[in-house]
Amino acid sequence: MATNRLKHLFFDLDDTLWDFEGNSSNVMRLLFNNYQLEYHLNTSFETFFENYKQINAGLWQQYSAKLISKDYLRNHRFELSFNTLNYSNYEMGLAFSEDYISHSPQGKLLKPNSLEILMYLKEKYALHVITNGFKEVQTIKLNNCNLTPFFDQIIISEDYQTNKPDRKLFEIAQQLTNANPEECLMIGDNFENDVLGAISAGWRAVWYTPIQHRDYQTVSDLIELKGLL
Repeated sequence: MATNRLKHLFFDLDDTLWDFEGNSSNVMRLLFNNYQLEYHLNTSFETFFENYKQINAGLWQQYSAKLISKDYLRNHRFELSFNTLNYSNYEMGLAFSEDYISHSPQGKLLKPNSLEILMYLKEKYALHVITNGFKEVQTIKLNNCNLTPFFDQIIISEDYQTNKPDRKLFEIAQQLTNANPEECLMIGDNFENDVLGAISAGWRAVWYTPIQHRDYQTVSDLIELKGLL
């Protein structure tokens, strides 16, 4: 990868630096037991968690397309997950959601080599975050894991009423960092949001994924960025 013009590296947060899957699973398992969901749903935690992930992903797509509100996403995702397992309890879903929102951002699991690569790259580039999510939650994650000091700009989609992959958010990032497209590189795990979104804005992108792809630059471990940058 030619890096002679690169000045600004933009990282996704969830499942790129912060281990969303691991942190979420830990909290969800605790709440699953506290709310006795094995009894209410007559199923295992693993089945519940997989159902929840599918429901949550679909709701986030709707939220990104501005089809539903933040409150609807938060207030209904667990109720809808219960419904897929033939259990209906809106009040429990709401209480479960409040507990999840309170505890989940406190998780401190990071993806492998996150701190090491940030320390390495901080000496060479201006580092920033672009993340889809809610400000109060994403800020807690960054602060609790001591990630905040690495970044010059932390760009949270909720602040700008648009989400990746909307080109507008990448253009806002350019304005905030006083950067040109050829100076910018996006690093993230989501192909549509991070890779295609960045490319649509004229940026380069690195896809953090275990899947190699002949048409896109990929890394399966963040430490591989040393060889590229």
